[in-house]
Amino acid sequence: MSYVVVARWRAKPSERAKVEALLRQLTEAVRSEPGNLGFLVHRLRDDPDEFLIYETYKDEAAFLVHREMAHFKDLVIAEAVPRLDRREIQAYSLLD
Repeated sequence: MSYVVVARWRAKPSERAKVEALLRQLTEAVRSEPGNLGFLVHRLRDDPDEFLIYETYKDEAAFLVHREMAHFKDLVIAEAVPRLDRREIQAYSLLD
């Protein structure tokens, strides 16, 4: 059974390019994690400051491991979060 996380990030207007660059780095790093099944980043067509991140993990334990990875702490917590106006995270389970 997979564990899905949907994150919505809103970059501060002056930080859009840096947030995009960080997301590109993060995508490469997360996709190499053993428990990651997919990591996709989308940008809202009508608002380039708005990003949607769709993440799939083997299970919740794999997601928790992801949050302890150095690249998560460095790229997300230390670098991206201060450049965001908003960060929302929701977790989903597959409906049996």
